[in-house]
Amino acid sequence: MSCGGSLLLLLLLLLCIHPWASSSTEIFFEERFDDGWKSRWVLSDWKRAEGKAGTFKHTAGKWSGDPDDKGIQTYNDAKHYAISAKVPEFTNKDRTLVVQYSVKNEQDIECGGSYIKLLSGYVNQKKFGGDTPYSLMFGPDICGTQTKKIHLILSYQGQNYPIKKDLQCETDKMTHFYTFILRPDASYSLLIDNRERESGTMYSDWDILPPRKIKDLKAKRPADWDDREYIDDPNELKPEGYDAIPAEMPDPKAKKPADWDDEEDGIWRPPKVPNPAYKGPWKRKRIKNPNYQGKWKTPWIDNPEFEDDPDLYVMKPVKYVGIEVWQVKAGTVFDNILICDDPQYARQVVDEYFERTREIEKDAFEEAEKERKAREEEESRRAREEGERRRRERDRDRRGRHRRRHDPREYMDDYHDEL
Repeated sequence: MSCGGSLLLLLLLLLCIHPWASSSTEIFFEERFDDGWKSRWVLSDWKRAEGKAGTFKHTAGKWSGDPDDKGIQTYNDAKHYAISAKVPEFTNKDRTLVVQYSVKNEQDIECGGSYIKLLSGYVNQKKFGGDTPYSLMFGPDICGTQTKKIHLILSYQGQNYPIKKDLQCETDKMTHFYTFILRPDASYSLLIDNRERESGTMYSDWDILPPRKIKDLKAKRPADWDDREYIDDPNELKPEGYDAIPAEMPDPKAKKPADWDDEEDGIWRPPKVPNPAYKGPWKRKRIKNPNYQGKWKTPWIDNPEFEDDPDLYVMKPVKYVGIEVWQVKAGTVFDNILICDDPQYARQVVDEYFERTREIEKDAFEEAEKERKAREEEESRRAREEGERRRRERDRDRRGRHRRRHDPREYMDDYHDEL
């Protein structure tokens, strides 16, 4: 085969493996947990000597859109789980970084994380654990009814910085894709199932660098600052005779009582009623203030303590990807881990997955829920029957003791039985 033919064959093979990847896409790591995944991943011994280390099961889970599309599932309750894979070393300098993976919490999760980490520097994978430094920690964490958040923690100069925003994760039992995109201008996007949930910049959403701008605390509101939006119309004059209109007037419908005696009762005067012509105290109408300057606000000035770092977004060269979580109840399936520089490729991975599996997974989940509820109802029925049986036995025993206390012959029968 000619050199040109060999190159064409290689290109076709690459397109078969990554049909959506453009020629400029660089895929640093992609894991679908197919056959041979164990050769790429190292299960850590962290916490194992204490009996607190969990294991992973290779499975598609109890309900799946494709039973052959397997991930790794946390397997033991109330354990620490730590596993990692080596990544061909790369840097995100001058390029976009995309970190994406899918997670499915099949259990009624009480308290547990389902996030992943990117690690830099040398890592002893057999000792990988909660104390191992990382460059990125990303993904859901659920605990009780209050904590249902997405961790987004970046490391900068050896210190970890969590995002300042409250990011909410999905809480159902279906597969969801979490995507973090970090660009060379230090802007970012967070997507769940290809829908953008949050965006911003590292400058504003992490307390890594001092803010670019600060309020000028020395500034004072100018004495002549006019913040009156409306004023009385200075050109309007009070109508002549306005103040002569009384607020009340004699009731024109009132009549002097027939038995009224002026000598004895005094001079009769009709009762007062509100005067319809009276319009209250005169006020000038309100008009927009032509000198209105708006509400005065403390001005912003350049922060003298701010010093920009054009490499703020750059992580230390990434060498590993890891899963390190604690869970009270196991059952989380991790899958479809992708680290690349092309958001469009990552989007197409998610679209293809859901197009192929979403409805099938939903149907499988609903069927599993029906079976679970049927089992619970059957167990409840058996428990009620067992409780009723024990109640009847207690009632028979109670009646037997009552007869023996009130019938001496019962005691004699028991006595003869003992003899």
